[in-house]
Amino acid sequence: MNARTEPAPAGSDAIARPPLVRELLLVAGLFLVYKLGRQLATGHTGEAFQNAHRVWDLERAVHLPGEGAAQSLLLHGDGLVHIANTYYAAVHFPATAAFLVWLYLRRPAHYVWARRVLAAVTAAALVLHLLFPLAPPRMLAATGLVDTARAYGPSVYGSPATDSLSNQFAAMPSLHFGWALMVAVGLIVATRSRWRWLWLLHPLLTLLVIVGTANHYWLDAIVAGALLGLALAAILPRTSPGGPISLRSPHRTATTAGRAQGRLVPAPAQAPAEEHVLAGAGR
Repeated sequence: MNARTEPAPAGSDAIARPPLVRELLLVAGLFLVYKLGRQLATGHTGEAFQNAHRVWDLERAVHLPGEGAAQSLLLHGDGLVHIANTYYAAVHFPATAAFLVWLYLRRPAHYVWARRVLAAVTAAALVLHLLFPLAPPRMLAATGLVDTARAYGPSVYGSPATDSLSNQFAAMPSLHFGWALMVAVGLIVATRSRWRWLWLLHPLLTLLVIVGTANHYWLDAIVAGALLGLALAAILPRTSPGGPISLRSPHRTATTAGRAQGRLVPAPAQAPAEEHVLAGAGR
């Protein structure tokens, strides 16, 4: 057997990483816009509670399961609900940042479209935050839900009347869920492991956490998922110069081509001379 390794293909898949400084400035700018946009949406307390009643009534009208069903799963023990509150507070930003860093370093062909999709979803969410302020279910007495962060800790929010760091009336859509789902989609597309579909556990766990801690309604996650779907449909097919990137199988890049975990890839066997003659006879 010929054990020569094959060089990586030098086709359109060989996508260079964007300049690091530019990307750091861009991501930092997007984060500042995100924080500023949330602050611009403050000061609509009355409208936020009216919208909360509308969302709650709509969910009951379409027979969505009550958010209390998810919360009851977390209230079986103080330790479990404390873990859920910690997950809500500590995983959202670090997981998304780690995802982007890993793509930039290891899968640059996927980094650009993933960053664009995240930016588009975030921008659309900020517009909805401005147009549709929404009090979370933990603030709505009609839900009968417990504010688990305040009751069991840890909490990332202060009193809504004095909290100047975050907009607590920006529940619709849930960027916690939207970003988590995008991380899962991006890792499924960018990796080859047969276990890569397990990344879907991240958005599923995030969904349980955001609803069970009474920070979001089911509809907040549904709208976030719809926004992500629209962003993927609009952005993903246009980012691959060689054609659309498939959501079913990972796209081959120069970063990963020919690097099979240190294993040698045998060169294709040479066809007999007679086959070459026959193959070219009709040209």
